[in-house]
Order: sequence, then C-alpha cells, then structure tokens
Amino acid sequence: MNLSFWEHKTWLSNIDFAIIGSGIVGLSCALELREKHPKSKIVVFERGMLPSGASTKNAGFACFGSISEILEDLNNHSEEEVIQLVKSRVDGLKLLRNILGDKQLDYKEYGGYELFTEKDAALFETCKTNISFVNELLKPIFNDAIFSEKENHFGFKNIQPNLIYSAFEGQIDTGKMMLGLIKKASEENILILNASEITNISDNGESVSLQLNSSKDISVKKVFIATNGFAKQFLEEDIKPARAQVLITEPIKNLQIKGTFHLDKGYYYFRNIENRILLGGGRNLNFKAEETTQMELTELVQNKLEQLLKTVILPTQSFEIEARWSGIMGVGNQKKPILKAVSKNVFCGVRLGGMGVAIGSSIGKELACLYD
Repeated sequence: MNLSFWEHKTWLSNIDFAIIGSGIVGLSCALELREKHPKSKIVVFERGMLPSGASTKNAGFACFGSISEILEDLNNHSEEEVIQLVKSRVDGLKLLRNILGDKQLDYKEYGGYELFTEKDAALFETCKTNISFVNELLKPIFNDAIFSEKENHFGFKNIQPNLIYSAFEGQIDTGKMMLGLIKKASEENILILNASEITNISDNGESVSLQLNSSKDISVKKVFIATNGFAKQFLEEDIKPARAQVLITEPIKNLQIKGTFHLDKGYYYFRNIENRILLGGGRNLNFKAEETTQMELTELVQNKLEQLLKTVILPTQSFEIEARWSGIMGVGNQKKPILKAVSKNVFCGVRLGGMGVAIGSSIGKELACLYD
C-alpha cells in the first residue's frame, strides 16, 4: 500500500476509535461512540465492498423467536435466561426503529407464523400444548398473549392443519436499514473505509497496532471488534461461523402470502417481499459444511429450498428463481452474545446467534459503552 501523505494524514492517523466491521453492530457502536465522544476521530474498517457478513444479506426478519425455538432454548437455558434473551431482542428492535424510523426501515408488521411439516406432528403437539405456558412466561415483556393457533389460509401443503401465530413479528428492508445507518454515520463525521481488511490486532498497552490488508501497520487508541461470524480470527472464544443460504423468486402474480414464516425450529424461514418469496436456511442438512466463512452455495441446500417452495410454500403456483446468495452468522453453544474487553484497549461484541436485526443495534451500543 503506497499511500500518499494526504491519504495517511486524513484517514489513517490519529485514530481514537477503530471499529472492525461496518454491519449493524459496527455502525451502531460508531454512532454511540460519537455521541459519547463528539470530538473523537472514528474510523470503521470494512473488508468488503459492502458489509461482508450478514447485515446486508439477512432475510429482514424483525422477530424474537418462534415458539419451537423458544422451547428449544428452554432445554439449554434457564427460564430467566430465556426471558432475558427474548427481552433483549424486543428491546433491540425498539432501539433500531427509534434510531432509523419505520419509514427508513420499511417496517411492516404482518405478523409471524410457524409451520410444521407432516412428519413434525409430535413437535406441533408439543408447541400447541405449551402455548399458554410460553405466553405466561413472556407476558411481562409483551403485556399480552404472544402465540395463538391460526388456520392455514395461505394454501400451504404437506403441513400440519394449523399454524402458530405471533402478532408482534414484523419485517424490514435490509438494504434500506443499512443505507440508513451508513447515512447517519456519514452525517456524524464517521469515516467508513471499504476494501480495508484488518488481518492482525496487537494491543501494545498504550495503543493498538492494526495490520491493514496484510501489509501496512497503523496505530490507533482503541479497537472494537464487530465482525460476528468472522471474529474467530481475532478471538479465542466460543464462536463459530454459520453460513445461511438464501434464494428469492421473481415476482409472482396474485401472491397471497404476507408475513414472516418459520419452519423446522427456525432452520428454514421465508417471507414475502412485495410479491416475491424470499426463502433461506438449511444449514441443519450439514452443520459441519456450513461452519464456514466462504460465501458459496451448495446443491444440497439449494435443492432443498426449491423443494420446499414446490411442495409446501407455493404448491399450486409456478415460480422462477431470480437470485441466490449466502451470508455468515456467528453462533456458539450459548445464545447470549459475547460482549467483553479482550485486553486493555480492545473490545468485542460478537456471536449474535442469527438475531442480528433484533439485537445488532443494542449490542453495538453496549459495545461502545464497554469503554468509559
């Protein structure tokens, strides 16, 4: 990197706060730092042309967890932990909506539904039986009953007769969300450097040395790691990448499906985008293969997604696939995010567990508050 004097002076010198990752967490962290430190120099380093993990690649679900996911969480967490998990998601969504506004997010509250396939009869009965229990457990958060049964009026086939509905679930436009955060960051004199990959971090006690694009070392005062699924290269923590594969149809005439939909304990998810269907998931078909940071597609997952479209979601309608992509989430044995000081001058906010839209803003804010 042969930088000019001007380039180095303007962008890469005298940096007070360096943030690695320009997704929801990174930009929310930068905005909170600006509020707390109005005269500081804040630079966000992003390895990709656009945010490279999941922030511009997710399905745009404004959700807090389907009933089967919540019951699954209760098998691995205490009731109090699950209540806190759900509360953090609800509070995070409120924060995101307050920061950007529903118009910028294109927020629509069509509600959320969980479908159960014919082979999932036992799971369906378990979820039905526990509706009252979960509603009571989470009532302090919503002050209302959350889940109820609904008839299948969408024309879905090869599923259990009823769906489980949540009136509080919504959807957003992921691209508009990130555009709004980038615009806010620019207005607050926060510098975002794309195609700028940090390959090594070294805390020297008085400052931190960052290796930029594997060649140039720059010195900064404080560093905030917000790379979620890519964080393992910097951290010895319980976090691993989890690839999510997605496809979207071309416009479908007279599409009657509106809402966000969960299937197979949340391992599959779909929604309408105007008159299209976006469908993603399938990492449960081969967990090990999807523990990767490579944004590629596999025939195994893509064929399964198309099969679900043909046999369950759109069994009586023809459709064409317009685009396919993948994104990288950060997961671990626990769903609670990792928010901590890694060293004197380095902090991290990672492992969002596939709930980046819901908790990304609040995790970014909390990440900034780790340094006082």
